[in-house]
Amino acid sequence: MSLKEIVKNESVEDVLTFLGPTSDYRKLDRLFTYNKIEVITSGELSARYDDLLKRGVLQDQNGKVVKGPNWKAPKFVTEKKYGIE
Repeated sequence: MSLKEIVKNESVEDVLTFLGPTSDYRKLDRLFTYNKIEVITSGELSARYDDLLKRGVLQDQNGKVVKGPNWKAPKFVTEKKYGIE
């Protein structure tokens, strides 16, 4: 699995849903900075991240982001694309 491929080919929301519970925001910011800078410069990354938190897809537990009650695996995960198990 290549995170670079996932970032380039999947929606920002799906990438954040998949990686949000395992990566802190700084790592996600860096990942998009190197692979899809327009998501950072447009403010989309921050807006999508905040939206996922508001909708309960991601949840903040004492500073650690975890899967929220409304979390659902993105389609590319359920289809086992990129060799994801």
